[in-house]
Amino acid sequence: MEPPEARPGLVLYYRENCHLCDSMRRDLARLDVLAGSTWLEVDIDRDPGLIRRFDTLVPALFFDGREVCHHFLDQQALRDCLAT
Repeated sequence: MEPPEARPGLVLYYRENCHLCDSMRRDLARLDVLAGSTWLEVDIDRDPGLIRRFDTLVPALFFDGREVCHHFLDQQALRDCLAT
């Protein structure tokens, strides 16, 4: 699901029925730094290659192809990435 106004480069890899994924989504939605912005969400279970890569790491947040954090949102790491 890619909203047309998605912030370039910010991608959340997730899977359905994952409480950590739901928690990271909620945390992202609450952040001031993302106010008015969205991100691309990619369900890893739709692609065998992504399952192999992220199976035990979801949720995983990436910015411009670099991992920001996984399992739990690291707000400072995200702010640092977005500031550059």
